[in-house]
Amino acid sequence: MTIVRLNPKPSSAPREEIVIARQMHQALVLHFLEGLTQAQIADQLGVSQPTVNRLIKRGRQLGLVEIKIKSPVEPLIDLEERLLALGGINRAVVVPTVSGNPQTALQAVGEAAARLLLDEIADGDTICITGGKGVSAVVAGLRAPRAFNVEVVPATGCVQGKHYTDVNHVSTSMADKLGGRAYQIHAPLFADSAAERSMLINMRSVADVFKRAREAKVALVGIGSILTDDSSYYDLHPSSSTDRQSIEQSGASCELLAHLLDDRGQVCAYSLNDCLVSLTLREFASIPSKIGVASGPNKARPILSIMRGNHLDTLVTDEATGQRILDIAAAEGALA
Repeated sequence: MTIVRLNPKPSSAPREEIVIARQMHQALVLHFLEGLTQAQIADQLGVSQPTVNRLIKRGRQLGLVEIKIKSPVEPLIDLEERLLALGGINRAVVVPTVSGNPQTALQAVGEAAARLLLDEIADGDTICITGGKGVSAVVAGLRAPRAFNVEVVPATGCVQGKHYTDVNHVSTSMADKLGGRAYQIHAPLFADSAAERSMLINMRSVADVFKRAREAKVALVGIGSILTDDSSYYDLHPSSSTDRQSIEQSGASCELLAHLLDDRGQVCAYSLNDCLVSLTLREFASIPSKIGVASGPNKARPILSIMRGNHLDTLVTDEATGQRILDIAAAEGALA
């Protein structure tokens, strides 16, 4: 935005000064607001081009012109910087909340994460992923400019039923979008016991998938809410919905790779955590680039818990969710 100001001269000013002041104002308006060249202004005012040059230069010296550039993304950049200041992540990507519809907001977040993923990967890379609505939104948003010779592997066992909980379905869809190869895991997300988990993890086909996942360059994961009615965690195991009291008593605040974590991002003492057929969080931590995707007011506290546990490198979310994270952190004294 350009503002041109004319400081009025006293009525006693000589007529010549008033004429020059008017010419100066006209030259500034024609140049900065109407976009005319100095030659065009000279023709319009009936003066020489060097005179126009001097008028414009003098007007700027007198402070009659103010140039302000306002960026439409400035509020988002500020929000990203404030999220980074909370700690626990190295990069925040915040998109505008374009709608109150949570599906529309998640779509925008998914598209932003998809662009980020395309910038991160190269031929020969391995990407490990979880299932979930967030990662599914990333897959839907992928618009690869070319085929990538990449591998897409699950980071967890499989839950059949809804398409977004089926990590084999999500990994196959991602590989198809990227032009790469998907590996499927033939083991459930939850074993019936810790002993059965150990047996499944050590099966050759399962062990091969998790070996590839541990060697991944990029991990793309969702962040699960636990204490809300719309939590998809209860779609993962038939007993979890009836065991909600135990989940709440464990201090669970969020879910990452199906691990229930407390509000500091630490693993809870909950029985199903010992039965997970999944990368451990220590194994997950060794992956060079870990991207978390989530949006919605119910995801703000889980995201903050994950950040406090230092589990991610990059967070992709929307503006309303990002602001809610900051509000919760401020209320809890994290910004004091």
